[in-house]
This record gives sequence, C-alpha cells and structure tokens, in this order.
Amino acid sequence: MKVELAVEPLGSWIETNGKPLIIAGPCSAETEDQLVETARQLKALGAVHAIRAGVWKPRTRPGSFEGMGEAALPWIQRAKAETGLPFAVEVATPEHIELALKYGVDILWVGARTTVNPFNVQEIADALRGVDVPVLVKNPVNPDLALWVGAFERIAGAGIKKLGAIHRGFATGEASKYRNVPMWQMAIELKSIFPQLPIIGDPSHMAGKRAYLNELAQMAMDLNYDGLIVESHIDPDKAWSDAAQQLTPAAFGEMLDHLQIRQVESQNLEFQGFMEQSRRSIDNVDRQIVEMLAARMALVERLAEYKRDNNVTLFQPDRWKEILKTRTELGSKLGLYPELVEEIYKIIHMESIRKQTEVMNSSVQGV
Repeated sequence: MKVELAVEPLGSWIETNGKPLIIAGPCSAETEDQLVETARQLKALGAVHAIRAGVWKPRTRPGSFEGMGEAALPWIQRAKAETGLPFAVEVATPEHIELALKYGVDILWVGARTTVNPFNVQEIADALRGVDVPVLVKNPVNPDLALWVGAFERIAGAGIKKLGAIHRGFATGEASKYRNVPMWQMAIELKSIFPQLPIIGDPSHMAGKRAYLNELAQMAMDLNYDGLIVESHIDPDKAWSDAAQQLTPAAFGEMLDHLQIRQVESQNLEFQGFMEQSRRSIDNVDRQIVEMLAARMALVERLAEYKRDNNVTLFQPDRWKEILKTRTELGSKLGLYPELVEEIYKIIHMESIRKQTEVMNSSVQGV
C-alpha cells in the first residue's frame, strides 16, 4: 500500500534564507581536532548550513577503517558548540539512531547500502517512530527506483515528516569516468512521484575524484536540486576514507563561488514568448517521433508474420549489429551522442522482440 508523503518544507526545519541547502564535512570523523577544525573552516565560509561526518563506516570488505563509532559523538557535540551549525550523521541501525539522538545529532541520513535492503529500512523506520528529526535517504546502490520510493514510504509511515532525498549516483557495472553513474533521470522520476520532496545532490560520491565535483555540482543546480552534500577535509590526501573525492574547505569555498544558481522561471516577456514557441515546436517534433515509432512497429509486426509463416527465428544477431552500427554512425553525423542513439535503439529493439514474440505465438493466418 502506497503511503502519501506529508513532507514539511525544507525551510521549516533548516534556515537557508532561500538559498540551496549546503551540507559539508569530512567523509569520516577521524580525530577530534580534525573534525572540529574542518567544521571551523567550513563555518568561516559563511555558506554552509550544516556539517556532516561519518561515524559508522562499514565498508564493502572488512579490514579497512570503519569509523570511530560512539567515541566520535562527543567530538560532534564540541563542533556544534563551536560553530553553532547543526550536524548530520549516517545511521544504519536502531542503535545508531539511539546514540545519535542521545548526543544531539540534528539530521540523520540513511546510506545507499541500507536503502537497498527493505528489512534494514523497516528497522530504521520502527526506531524512528515517535521521533521528530529530519531524515535524508540516499538512493540505493543499484538503480532501483522502487527501493528508493519504498524507503520513503516506510519512513513516512513511521510519522517522519522532515524528509529529503540524497542523489549520490548508482553502481551500474558499466565503464564510466565517475565512481557512481549519476543517472539523473532516476532523481527526476523520484521528484515526479513525490513533487514536494527536497532533493540534495551528492557530487562527491558520484565523482569519486575531485576533478569532477564542479561539473556534477553545477548539473545538480541546473536541474533545480534543493541543495548539495559535499565531502570536505582539512587535509584530504591524508583522509582515512574517500581521500580522492574530498576537498579542503578553501577549495570547497572556491567551488561554491563559481557555482551558478539559476532561476526556475524568468519574468522577461520576450523569453517567455520564445519558450512557448519553442515548446510548441518540440511538441510537434515529439508527435512525429511517436507516429514514426508506431509506423516502425507496424512494419516489425508485418515482418514477424512472414518470419512465422516461413519458420524463421525472430532474432537475427547480424541484423541487430548492423542496426546498432548504422544508427549510431548516423546519429554521430547529426550531432547526437552515440550512447544516446544506442540506448534508444536498445529500447526499440526490446519492444520489437516483444511484438514479434506475440506474432510468433499467434495462430498462422487462415489455419
């Protein structure tokens, strides 16, 4: 059963003065001095609304640094006292929630490895029942929108109303320059399901490397995200976890200075007229695309009938290779990314297979 999200506006639980929410801090709380000094320098930027740090850091394999645990929570209390900024921490178990709230952690987030498991999410939801605390939910590691949606439904079902999403990218198993492929469409689809849900971009975990942080942060802003959560460390190269993707507070400040925050709409009448005309033109082209897809499927259906009547297999690998090669080459000549054309034709091909399968399993005409 779907649970409607009664989400409170972002500004009702953290003040940003109408600006995008900025959360920053080290991947892990390593020492008291490291955490407090990082928090001080981030506070000095005048643009950070909350500090983050990992306290519990279970890794994919044991043996590496897995966080300081409860020992780091008094450091958070000191960092909060010295900066006056709220603090955000990842929680993965009911015990984590109990300890975090005991030490005054202000914002909780559910990590990608937890979101992927509905059993764990339900345990967290049960532990949050009766608690009034903001909870941010990262997308699951794998690109499964239903798991992400389900996590919000479970936590909202426990009565949590201060909710937000963190988009940190997905592990797809495909080659990419990024640590986690953004797959922006997944976050857009989540927003279409829960329009009132704030979405925060996590360029650090998408990028995996400092070199890509700026472009990913800007993309999140261009997609009208509600904020960013970025890893920042006073000495990134010596960080005990995720060293390659962390920025010094000074470098993070430079990134924020260069970030362009665009408006959702413009009051310029000439712009509005141009937008309206352009959208009508796009609507016309889209209608032609859909009509051409329907025409293509009609041809596929007719071809399938001949294959059936002549006892020929519906899938022919050489023909499929030819289609991919010629269509991507044509797309490149017309200024389209080959990856875009390839993905589109994979979807078309799957629908063609489905159509032909229906025909193949139907009775031969006249028999």
